[in-house]
Amino acid sequence: MKTIEVDEELYRYIASQTQHIGESASDILRRLLGATPQSLTCQADEVSVEPMAAAEASPASLPDADTLAAEESSIGRFMLILTALYRSQPEAFAQAAELKGRKRLYIARTPEELQANGTTTKPKPIPDTPFWVISNTNTARKRHIISQVMTAMAYPADQIEQVCDKV
Repeated sequence: MKTIEVDEELYRYIASQTQHIGESASDILRRLLGATPQSLTCQADEVSVEPMAAAEASPASLPDADTLAAEESSIGRFMLILTALYRSQPEAFAQAAELKGRKRLYIARTPEELQANGTTTKPKPIPDTPFWVISNTNTARKRHIISQVMTAMAYPADQIEQVCDKV
């Protein structure tokens, strides 16, 4: 296996194209390039990559285990998952984002909405989405937020459990 370096933007794009837990970066790139074993003998300048339209994203487009493991912090994994959930089903995510805890709003369209519901929320933008999320929570609360969002988006319980375990 060879290692290549890619910039952060390209890395996040590749990670966002994950269709199921456990899908490797190689599998994602093969799928995106339409590569078969025979086609992989082509010259590098013959390859072109067209990004998938957001509407083509699969509802199961979640970061794979390797992608999540590569992220050192729980907040980083939390953000990767939230971004992938939004990309997979933007309308369903928007509805799920209306959920809140007993005392706090977890996700909102502005940081001010989150700050109005608590004094130490530390709002952070969810990358590549119009949403913000509270970040001053422990890992268990992050898992709870993801579980609530995924449940509202109709993900199966076993997949919710697998994703939450990766935070």
